[in-house]
Amino acid sequence: MTDRAHPPMQADVLTTLTSWLDFYRATLLGKVEGLTDEQVREAAVPPSSLTLLGLVQHLAAVERNWFRQVLGGEDVPPLHPREPGTGHDGGFELGGAGLTEARAAWEEEVGRAREVVDAAGLDGTGSLGGNAVSVVWILTHVIAEYARHAGHADLVRERIDGSTGV
Repeated sequence: MTDRAHPPMQADVLTTLTSWLDFYRATLLGKVEGLTDEQVREAAVPPSSLTLLGLVQHLAAVERNWFRQVLGGEDVPPLHPREPGTGHDGGFELGGAGLTEARAAWEEEVGRAREVVDAAGLDGTGSLGGNAVSVVWILTHVIAEYARHAGHADLVRERIDGSTGV
C-alpha cells in the first residue's frame, strides 16, 4: 500500500500546502496500486467514461500546466491536447499507453513541479493569461483538483474491485 504521510498540523504555509498536495498525490497512487492495465482502463461508473488511467494522465497534465507552464514560465507543450467539446484540459481520453507509461509521465511532472515550487518559494508568482498568480493560489488550486479527483477515484476503484480506503 502506498505510504501516505498526513500533513503536519503546525508548519509554515509552504510546507502545509506542499504536504497536502503530496498527501493527495499519494492518494492517487493508492487508487491505482495493484490494478492491471485492463482494470485502470475500466469506466466503472456509467454513464461516465472516467477511468483511473485517465485520471493519472489528466493529473500529470495538471502538474505540467500549473507548475511548469504557469508558475515556471516554461515553454513546454501540453501533455495531452484539450478534448474538444468536453471542457477537459486533456488526458482523460485513453490511447495506447498503459499505467506504467502514464505513471512515469506523472512522476516526471511531479518531480519537475517540486523543483519549480522550491525555486519559486512562498512569494513566487507565475503568469496566467497575462495576470500574476501566486504560488499559494496555484498550490491551493492543484490541491482542490487532486481532492476532487481523489473522490472520483474512490468511486471508480470501489466499482472495479470493492477496494475502499487509502
